[in-house]
Amino acid sequence: MKKNTSFFSVTYLLWLGLFVIAPVVMILWQSFFDIQGHFTLANYETFFSSWTYLRMSFNSILYAAIITLVTLVISYPTAYFLTRLKHKHLFLMLVVLPTWINLLLKAYTFMGIFGQQGGVNNFLTFIGIGPKQILFTDFSFIFVASYIEIPFMILPIFNALDDIDQNLIHASRDLGANEWQTFLKVTLPLSLNGVRSGVQSVFIPSLSLFMLTRLIGGNRVITLGTAIEQHFLTTQNWGMGSTIGVILIIAMIATMWVTKERRK
Repeated sequence: MKKNTSFFSVTYLLWLGLFVIAPVVMILWQSFFDIQGHFTLANYETFFSSWTYLRMSFNSILYAAIITLVTLVISYPTAYFLTRLKHKHLFLMLVVLPTWINLLLKAYTFMGIFGQQGGVNNFLTFIGIGPKQILFTDFSFIFVASYIEIPFMILPIFNALDDIDQNLIHASRDLGANEWQTFLKVTLPLSLNGVRSGVQSVFIPSLSLFMLTRLIGGNRVITLGTAIEQHFLTTQNWGMGSTIGVILIIAMIATMWVTKERRK
């Protein structure tokens, strides 16, 4: 038994070192070099003194917050409803099923739906409103990003709600609380861990979106993820791209700290 435990521990530590710690160290190290390969702190100075990068940071946080809020507003009632169904796990699987589809394929699908000749504009033309510019807007970006992220918000909330002891709900009702009071005083507090996990699962990836900003936002939505892509693939300024990556890692750690469970 000890040998098996040691084997799995070594395997886990090896995986952690190679695929988590080593890449972070490499990004941190690369962030201290300019495009000519000289050691410098200019990348961080440029980031914090440039209004362009500060605006990108603000946009990234703002869009991630909006996407998280939209998914939370939709996901909590959905997860609550799913836990009340007889075949709840079957319906949960149907919610998770879209995550099996490639992200790029889903993005191109929405490009067709929101395009000038897409299904939405055809419907608007049919009812007399006429075609509108839907693709390459903030609305289309937030809509598609929220659609893609919703399963990752629903899953942890569903698990938290499903794990609540129903005896607590019955006790609350027996003591005179109505359904709304039971929800506010019992169900909601006991499901907050799921909400925190869902917020982490959605907010953190949303900070660094870049594919959807190009395909759906049409480069009108500029985030730090877009800037990283440009620096690594276009300008070849890996130092600046790594600097932005370090800032994103710090933002992700801060998000996890803010949303972690506080023990009284």
